[in-house]
Amino acid sequence: MMNSVAAPGGPPATPGILLAGGLARRMGGGDKPMRMIAGRSILERAIARLHPQCDCLVLNANGDPARFAPFGLPVIADSIADSAGPLAGILAGLDWAAANRPDAAFVLTAPGDCPFLPRDLMARLQKAHTEQNAQVAVAASGGQTHHVIGLWPVTLRENLRHALAVEGIRKVESWTTRYKTVTVTWPVEPLDPFFNANTTDDLAEAERLAILDGG
Repeated sequence: MMNSVAAPGGPPATPGILLAGGLARRMGGGDKPMRMIAGRSILERAIARLHPQCDCLVLNANGDPARFAPFGLPVIADSIADSAGPLAGILAGLDWAAANRPDAAFVLTAPGDCPFLPRDLMARLQKAHTEQNAQVAVAASGGQTHHVIGLWPVTLRENLRHALAVEGIRKVESWTTRYKTVTVTWPVEPLDPFFNANTTDDLAEAERLAILDGG
């Protein structure tokens, strides 16, 4: 996979963080992003969508990172214990960027169980962030805000660490209300680009959507 490069005079190259630690409890357990849709894992599809939009791509997951070795991407664990949820994954991504991409001002996060992520996710979030002079930009579709899918400034990482470790905040939206946040909406036709599979019935629907999406 090739890293994308920021165009001269365009937005800076930004790392992408795929939050890949979701457990498929309603599917019998295991790593939900590893479930298959039309011959490809959900995570493989998410990587294929997000990687071309990012300077580099990192997986956030706890447990043995070796299970993700076939994808050839760095795997980072949460630094906040006790199943702190997606905010802990966002913090892990911000910490990784600060240590490994010191020139990066932002990271983009998305769940690893969204197989049809929009190909213009980064571009539209960056554009709205700049135009609205916002601190955070998040995605929405079908009347629902997807708080985990967002563009986050690296400078907020210590604020987030305090919110998690000291204040015990766990919901992403509880934290983002502290900052000027712009919400960018995508259409849901011909399919919702933020569809995620939570049940076996959702997997069957994902198979149908994969055909609409070109396989």
